[in-house]
Amino acid sequence: MTGRDYEIRAAAVDPLGPLRDPQEPGCDVFLTGTVFLDIIFTGLDSAPVRGTESWARGMGSSPGGVANMATALARLGLRTSLAAAFGDDHYGEYCWDALEQGEGIDLSMSHTIPGWHSPVTVSMAYEGERTMVSHGHEAPPPAGPGPFPQCPPLARAAVASLGPGRGEEWIGEAARRGSRIFADVGWDESGRWDLGALADLEHCEAFLPNAGEAMRYTRTDCPRAAARALAEKVPIAVVTMGAEGSYAVDGRTGETAHVPGITVDELDPTGAGDVYVAGFVTGTLAGWPLADRLAFAGLTAALSVQEFGGSLSAPGWPEVAHWWQAAPQELRGRYGFLDDLIPSGGAPAARRRAVPTIGFRHSA
Repeated sequence: MTGRDYEIRAAAVDPLGPLRDPQEPGCDVFLTGTVFLDIIFTGLDSAPVRGTESWARGMGSSPGGVANMATALARLGLRTSLAAAFGDDHYGEYCWDALEQGEGIDLSMSHTIPGWHSPVTVSMAYEGERTMVSHGHEAPPPAGPGPFPQCPPLARAAVASLGPGRGEEWIGEAARRGSRIFADVGWDESGRWDLGALADLEHCEAFLPNAGEAMRYTRTDCPRAAARALAEKVPIAVVTMGAEGSYAVDGRTGETAHVPGITVDELDPTGAGDVYVAGFVTGTLAGWPLADRLAFAGLTAALSVQEFGGSLSAPGWPEVAHWWQAAPQELRGRYGFLDDLIPSGGAPAARRRAVPTIGFRHSA
């Protein structure tokens, strides 16, 4: 089979196709958060040095923040709804267009705020790491009884970012309305690492911290031990371990799974964690075995770091199919489930990529 054949087959993938019926919610995944304009510099030999000027060999701009996760979900074929505030500046207009028109994300619960400028993050990638500088102001609340109209909507799932001592009313409401909650967590600036302070953990079906976060929250010295401890608190605990892959425990059945990472030439790690979560959500909603979910999530994250930016580097099914066509022989067994996911028919769609400017006046 040629590369073109694989791309054509991949464009038609709906991972939830066999599960859909006319009575289901129109939304597969709901999420809310802050959309940033990301400006990414790559090709730096080292961190910027005080008092000097550094030149980057590469640059890209794209929607960032919660847009990373929303785009990753949409590119994997999930009907995605995002509630977010957008500035009424050119940055906000660009981000709105990229997400709604470019990615097909439902923004009906989002709104534009007059006089509010878009938050911006500058990310510098070097030596496999990144340093970020951000600027923005908290968005003023819209008029009405809640943060967003009809929030949350009926959805198969919702993705949340947990914070210590900070509960979000919408998470519990989404769970009560039947959404399966998937959550990650950020760095605890307080240094307390109190698992009990994550108020919304009780609503979660799956919790996906990285190894450092997981070990600190569980007071363990091993990612696997951390995952086992977390599985006593949530049905499924997934601990990501960078190049070593990920490890998961299903606390309901006792099943465990470990899938090593895939080695790739890394350009920019921005948003890789978001892409991983999107891949895991996709596999979970589709009912795949636990190990296949880890493998797919790790694959999508690995593909994302080969491109600029967080949101627009997220792979879709054509990119997955292209990788699978040329996958090393030693990985054919582990990723063989991909053969059943790429149907015939359809036409490949061009993917937006991060570019040095947010828009040219005339198309090339």
